[in-house]
Amino acid sequence: MDLLQLTNLFLALYGESDEKPRCFFAPGRVNLIGEHTDYNGGFVLPCALQYGTYLLIRPSALPLVRLASENNEYRAEIPLSAVGKRDGDQWVNYPLGIFDQFKQMNIPLSGFDLLFNGDIPYSAGLSSSASIEMVTAYALTAMLNVTRLEMIDLVKLARRAENEFVGVNCGIMDMFAIGMGKKDHALFLNCLTLEYKQVPLLLNGYTLIIGNTNKQRGLAGSRYNERVVECQLAVTYLSQTHPVSKLGEISFMQFYKMQETIPDELVRMRARHVISENQRVLNAVSSLLKGDILQFGALMNASHESLRYNYEVTGPELDAMVAEAQKINGVVGSRMTGAGFGGCTVSLVRNDTVELFIERVGAGYQKKTGLEANFYLAAVSDGVREVV
Repeated sequence: MDLLQLTNLFLALYGESDEKPRCFFAPGRVNLIGEHTDYNGGFVLPCALQYGTYLLIRPSALPLVRLASENNEYRAEIPLSAVGKRDGDQWVNYPLGIFDQFKQMNIPLSGFDLLFNGDIPYSAGLSSSASIEMVTAYALTAMLNVTRLEMIDLVKLARRAENEFVGVNCGIMDMFAIGMGKKDHALFLNCLTLEYKQVPLLLNGYTLIIGNTNKQRGLAGSRYNERVVECQLAVTYLSQTHPVSKLGEISFMQFYKMQETIPDELVRMRARHVISENQRVLNAVSSLLKGDILQFGALMNASHESLRYNYEVTGPELDAMVAEAQKINGVVGSRMTGAGFGGCTVSLVRNDTVELFIERVGAGYQKKTGLEANFYLAAVSDGVREVV
């Protein structure tokens, strides 16, 4: 990203001032394994990416929050008195949700000018929304000199903004990975207790490749919230015989013995995915610690199958891309990543196969779907930070 070019755009939008804008960056994230487990209090294994969201921000003497993005034509000027009100279905609701959280915490707000620029593919499942929320939260904390908020507070605050203001019942994984990310490490997180540890991501001759299906999907309007409700229903059934508040509290062996207490087969399938996926995350962490990349890849493949048949969140585009990837010698694992219904895949590809992978998967996918895919080599990044 050309910071000078972005600064010039900022000044063209908002005018010159004695005070220079400060620049902050929040990465996107890719989840290596552990899908749809986070809001169920389960385990996840994401990592932060080199792609993300830049924010230039400067105090303003005007009683306004002015928001613009290089990625979107829509701009907004929100009076401080109106902070807390949604702006239709516009992208500005992501940063406005953060301002609303600060207001609810009785943190005095002042006017600000903000300009965002992101290189995360929009609506691809790499957490562009959480990246916007986290960079806004981190920047506001710095700009307002709020010392009482630590990173875990910002993570929780950003999740509340997404749940309550934007209206998506997401879990905490995206914000956590963006806040706590560490270069060359995956983040093993228990979403029930928020205990976590950094796991070295030593790929030993393999590369992570993200494949964007370019099948757009919007979480708030998708079946994502349906899955949340279905999992809550599974808990209701299971809690009749076993004290449980989240599916993540149940081990795979426990579920095997008690699954018949869920009379609805569809709900049982949803629970089966979450609980088996939880076990796959535990096995995946063990594989990484042992340096067993082949086993890790096999777990990725099994994850996709469960997401396809038990959780039904993949769709023809994601399935086509994964199928094309799995045909190639040198690909040890491939799966959808993110919420599904479009978005991205993540594949573990031997280094000498990367060019062949992009060529063949791209061609095969386009032949099956008529869509042109984009591919990104994933470098594992640190979390949200100020760019000096």
